[in-house]
Amino acid sequence: MLTVLAFVLLTGLVFALAPEAREADQATSGLPDSAESTTVSAIQRTLPSSGVSPAIVVVSRDGQVLGEGGRAAVTDLAGRLGRFGVGGADLTPTFSDDGEVGLVAVPLKASTGSAKVEAIRDAVASLPGGLAAEVTGGPAFQADIENAFAGADVRLLVATALIVAVLLLVTYRSPWLWLVPLVVVAVGDRVASLAVAAATQLFGYEVDGSTTGITSVLVFGAGTNYALLLIARYREELRRHDDRFAAMRAAWRQAAPAILASSGTVTLALLTLSFADAPSNRALGWSAAIGIVVAVLFGLVALPAAMVLFGRGLFWPFVPRVGQDDPARTGVWSRVGHAVVRRPRTFVAGSVALLLLLSLGAAGLQVGLTQNERFRVTPESVVGQERLAEAFPAGFAEPTVVLARPGAVADVARRASSVDGVSSVRPGAASDTWASLQVVLDSDRGSDRSADTVERLRSSLGDEALVGGPDAQDIDAASAASHDRLLIIPLVLVIVMIVLLVLLRSVVASVVLALTVVATYVTAVGAGWFVFTHLFDFPALDLPVPLFAFIFLVALGVDYNIFLTTRAREEGATQPVAGAMTSALAVTGGVITSAGIVLAAVFAVLGVLPVVALTQIGVIVGIGVLLDTLVVRSLLVPALATMLGERFWWPSHPRRLDGDAEGTTRP
Repeated sequence: MLTVLAFVLLTGLVFALAPEAREADQATSGLPDSAESTTVSAIQRTLPSSGVSPAIVVVSRDGQVLGEGGRAAVTDLAGRLGRFGVGGADLTPTFSDDGEVGLVAVPLKASTGSAKVEAIRDAVASLPGGLAAEVTGGPAFQADIENAFAGADVRLLVATALIVAVLLLVTYRSPWLWLVPLVVVAVGDRVASLAVAAATQLFGYEVDGSTTGITSVLVFGAGTNYALLLIARYREELRRHDDRFAAMRAAWRQAAPAILASSGTVTLALLTLSFADAPSNRALGWSAAIGIVVAVLFGLVALPAAMVLFGRGLFWPFVPRVGQDDPARTGVWSRVGHAVVRRPRTFVAGSVALLLLLSLGAAGLQVGLTQNERFRVTPESVVGQERLAEAFPAGFAEPTVVLARPGAVADVARRASSVDGVSSVRPGAASDTWASLQVVLDSDRGSDRSADTVERLRSSLGDEALVGGPDAQDIDAASAASHDRLLIIPLVLVIVMIVLLVLLRSVVASVVLALTVVATYVTAVGAGWFVFTHLFDFPALDLPVPLFAFIFLVALGVDYNIFLTTRAREEGATQPVAGAMTSALAVTGGVITSAGIVLAAVFAVLGVLPVVALTQIGVIVGIGVLLDTLVVRSLLVPALATMLGERFWWPSHPRRLDGDAEGTTRP
């Protein structure tokens, strides 16, 4: 009771005192501090008029020529939109060469929120003569991103809580037992979000909607997994102890090492993102690690106290009694275990064949989405951008930015103009130390030709100028993502191996488990890519998806193997590895399967947000968790352990066996 009261008071303090989180700048949050485009953005902020970014109103008449009446209407519109611009200056419209599109650039402060953009959209919503308008440009894209995440926390929380509630109700078949872990995990999720907000203020980093969404999903998924494991062990101990407090102490002692090893693996894997180049990756690593720590704290302290508070009747109508046989020992997972250990080679071959078949879906995998491709539902800013690109030079709305010293501007402009792929060069803002050039490319943003043109610009201008802007940012973000994958993935594998070695004290078991979770990741990416290309029509994976999916799948996927093998090691004190695996699968199969289904469903909830990257992470991790739960942990690992025999525990066997026991070794 005192523990529950203490948690209630501490939670209340967190809710009362936590500050607002620091919000990230979407345009540069994925760029390393050392990137050339990041340097350009920083210098641009020091130039005159640097705080101004235009919202571009694109006016058209369904592919028809505007005519005199249409041009007059656009000119009149420009006069009315001047009140929204910085300083209220008069605005002059620009018309395409074919006369089909007119545009009005409304200069806004770079820090303008979505309210000003929405006001402009309201002002252009009804135009005469069949004219239609879309608002695009930097502020409009930022507003659409904010709108995409508007109310996301509530939608995500409600959808996640409903799914977890339904699955817990099905798992426990009790009218009220499910409420205890759900309430504990839900409160833990809110505490985690507030703790992340406090951390952003304390350590000076920034988060965005995707970071908070993924963190919430991790807290719900991992927290529910830990709760399922602890409650299953508690119910098991209630059949051995008359005193519920003694039963919980025994359950805690048995379950805590596996839960701590599991949460420790996930936390350390997430903290490897501290070495990432991209600030958004570092922010996710720190925030999600905080979330996991809060989840395990609530799972190992608040949940046990809440469970014993309500007594044995909490499990009604299936109340565990002292001396009652454990039905899991003879249930469906016991039969699966016996079948696997009788024919281990068959199950290894079948499991590997399935994983290989699904991994073939990765053929033709592409990584890297353009700005226009990152939304699942096309927002107005993307529609306007596409219409603008049809009527004006492709890079007109989002020019590449070149910075040079004032004395070298003329030479830099001349050399930039001669680069293949450059449509035009015009002067921009300047100061005593830097001058900017607006370089319009002849290809769409995010295209291979645009990337090649930026690379040619950087090569041609060398050290005499800096090249930034949208396409340069995409190139630098891709380079940072590649660097982070090459650095972080090996670090995560090392951490997983170390945790497994410390926990299991077996080199063979650790290597086998690590290899199986890597195989699960490769298979999930292949199956996910097949789904994306055939069902969603996504052209590529977004840049952070491969790395995030790897961390979540390997760190979380190894959880189920940890739960299985730690129990098998416990059972291995009295029986050979085949029997230990059968017993471990029998008693953990139901709870781990429930945990895997919950985690997969929770990640699938990311699909409620209209952002492609989150949908891709949710699908890949969901597929991977189900594969890990139903195939790898249930069939492949027990079959491999049986084939290896007692060597699976080398060099530290969980028991001392008689020297003449078949297929055994001494520790």
